[in-house]
Amino acid sequence: MPDRSLESDSSAVLVEQIAEQALEKKAEDVISLDVNELTSLTDFFLICSADTEPQIKAICDNIRKGTNSKPWHIEGYEKLHWVLLDYIDVVVHVFRTTEREYYSLEKLWADAPRREFTD
Repeated sequence: MPDRSLESDSSAVLVEQIAEQALEKKAEDVISLDVNELTSLTDFFLICSADTEPQIKAICDNIRKGTNSKPWHIEGYEKLHWVLLDYIDVVVHVFRTTEREYYSLEKLWADAPRREFTD
């Protein structure tokens, strides 16, 4: 059986790298939610937002280029309103600000430990 703490440590490092890349392109309200104890889907959600589609694209592109890991799956990149980058242990949500307010994932996962990232 794999050591879950080692997986969680590498996931935490990936969250840090992704947050850094998002902030580099001026992502707003960058947070991570540690959902490891709440779901078997993933260890972390990283959530951020931007006001414009070009900025969302820039954030997503910078994350993809700036990390050693490559996403297993990408959703929403064509429309750029809610882009999901699935790194298995870390799922990144890059929202357009209005969609983030509407879907309110932070409230849905309110029981998860939360961390805010700033530049």
